[in-house]
Amino acid sequence: MPGTALLIAAAPVSKSRLVDAASVLPVLAAVSPAALAGTDTASVVELADPLDPQTVLTRLRAAAMAPGPLTVYLIGQVHLDRRQRHVHVALARATSATMRYTGFPWHWFTQELRLRPAGATTLIVDLHTDPESWQALNEQPLDAGPGVALYGRIAPPARRRTPAAPAYMKALATVLRSGHRPPVPQLHQQAVAQSLGDDAQDLVLALDPHAPPSAAQHPPRPAGPPGVPDPHTDPHTDPHAAITAAVEAGRHGEAAALAASWEQTALRTHGPGSNEVIHWMEVRADLARFAGDPARSCETWLAVATARLTAGQAPDSPEVEAAADRAHHLWDRVRDPEAVRALGPDLIRLRRRVPGRRRGTLTLAQRRLEQFHTQRVG
Repeated sequence: MPGTALLIAAAPVSKSRLVDAASVLPVLAAVSPAALAGTDTASVVELADPLDPQTVLTRLRAAAMAPGPLTVYLIGQVHLDRRQRHVHVALARATSATMRYTGFPWHWFTQELRLRPAGATTLIVDLHTDPESWQALNEQPLDAGPGVALYGRIAPPARRRTPAAPAYMKALATVLRSGHRPPVPQLHQQAVAQSLGDDAQDLVLALDPHAPPSAAQHPPRPAGPPGVPDPHTDPHTDPHAAITAAVEAGRHGEAAALAASWEQTALRTHGPGSNEVIHWMEVRADLARFAGDPARSCETWLAVATARLTAGQAPDSPEVEAAADRAHHLWDRVRDPEAVRALGPDLIRLRRRVPGRRRGTLTLAQRRLEQFHTQRVG
């Protein structure tokens, strides 16, 4: 099956630039697509110094929906936003004061990659930090979510003011330029050996649930949501794998039925508003999107956002904002006028409480709904 490689090199254009991220792109461009993706045939998407978080999200979302193996190469720097202290990848227009709106939240990676087949996704990073984010990542290491391998290095704050070179990613690209891609654990080890000295203080990442213990240490993916018994299969069988297999085979109805069954079990076991129930609601929303039903997906994401708010989560929490943004994104892709008009009022009510990180989301939703009402009157 063809693979996909997504190359993201991002750093502020201002004096807060810590790494010359884009300098590695010519080296990566000299690598064959097959070697970048680890497949016989592959497509490559490149983002150099992107300006807008939504642009990165769109490319990541499209890559995550590709059926074959996916490798994401990320070069850049990470910072905490001042308000919620969450990790963000700084984009071209990012500043410390505006990181919440101009950076790319790390948790968007985990959310977009979570339903991909286990073992089919690898995230390789070369990241640089400021003192604040360095301390935070030592206390709470980065994770790419269950089923996703994460390799790379995180460099400590540099003593010099000039942007650093992405030495790890350049070394990795040099290995790949031979046209041969060794297994990722070996590729990572070679890059580390060639780029980091014995006295380096970098955080080295090798989190891979599918690699041998000697190559990477990471707890195995749990069989399912904590405390939710499996209503149909062996308790050690991963329901997400069965759902993914059904989607890949085009059996979208079967996948949706499996997710709904698990949601009902979680509802009986943990009650409405529990994390387990909300998890399966989110799975159903994603499955509707995969099945080409944006209206149903939007409706379900609206329900997810409402459930999280009802459970007491803050309107500006990452999970609530993500649900609102997804509902809005899917609503924008609904083409049936009746469905647009039916979902629009609920979305506008949600946007009044959860405007999200993009400015003007409420106004945009109101204008679109007005346009569809005008069309009906006309």
